[in-house]
Order: sequence, then C-alpha cells, then structure tokens
Amino acid sequence: MAKAPVAGSSKTRLAREIGVATAVRFARQATAALVARVRRDPRWQAILAASPDSSVASPFWPRGIARITQGRGDLGRRMQRIMARMPPGPVVIIGTDVPRVAPAQVWRAFRLLGTHDAVLGAAADGGYWLVGLRRRPRLLQIFAHVRWSGPHALADTLANLAGHSVGFVATLADVDDADGFRAAAADFGRRVLSGE
Repeated sequence: MAKAPVAGSSKTRLAREIGVATAVRFARQATAALVARVRRDPRWQAILAASPDSSVASPFWPRGIARITQGRGDLGRRMQRIMARMPPGPVVIIGTDVPRVAPAQVWRAFRLLGTHDAVLGAAADGGYWLVGLRRRPRLLQIFAHVRWSGPHALADTLANLAGHSVGFVATLADVDDADGFRAAAADFGRRVLSGE
C-alpha cells in the first residue's frame, strides 16, 4: 500500500519535521526501492495499491508493477477491501515506509500463513508494517475499531484476532518522523533516502 508521494498529502508529519521536499523525495525513493526488492520474486505476485484512487495511473509510481486503487475510508477499510479483492489464496500487505523490508521477511509471512490465520510484522511505534491473512475458510474482519497512527494499532488488531492463530515476523521501524528518518539515513546512506 502506498500513498501518492506528493506535497501536502504524503508523509505530512515527517514533512513538518524535515521539510516537504525531503519528505516527498523519501516517499518516492522508499516506494521505488521496496518495489524493486519485491516485484520480481516468483514466490508471489506483487501489486501496488495506490491512494488516492486518482493517482493510480500517475507517472511517479515505479514501472513494472501492477497497480490497483485502495478506495475510500480509513486505513482499516482500505486494507479489508484489498484483502477481499485479491484472487484466492493468502494475502500479505506491507507499507512502503519501512526501509528494512526484505523479500525473506515477506516470504516468511506467506509461510506462516500456511499454519496461522493471520501474520503481523510489528512496527517499533506500536503499529505494524505487515499484515497477512490466510483468507480461508473465510476472510476475517480484523480492522474494525483499530486506533490507527498511534501506539495502539497492533494491540487493537490483535484484540480483533482473539481466538485465531497469529504468527509474527520481524519487528521493524517505519519512518514517520525526523528520528526515524535519521535512523534510516544512518543505516542506508543519506543519498539513498534524501536524494542528495
């Protein structure tokens, strides 16, 4: 899932702390880097779910990946819609603002869905960067009443999964603020993340 990397609508909290141009550049480069890492893996089909819907055909998205719209609603409604729209089989959704996502972690999530109803990749801030559902024998409704963009998103989602088996992949940090940006820049080099 990716939000259009444009000024005023993408990474707004980060933009307030590091500047709009740098935040937009990070969003574009982080999305492109993630797509490059996951799109050609033969173990799954990668699809970019774009928001807003009007951006789906925009030229700033990376080439060579199928694109769909996310639709309207809060994050939970949009993720539930994506889960329902995909062809049969397990589905894993990841965000694009987690520089440490690697194909091995995505594959581990799919493998865990062989024995679990759901899989989550916790984020350091109390949210999560990955969510997957087996989707059989039915599609679970796990995103209702979740407090998004805060420290309760993971706990609220786990509460919705009570009585179901849940697997976990690595806890990773997403980039929502200046501290996260600086940590990512230290790990991966300032040029890659800031466009310098």
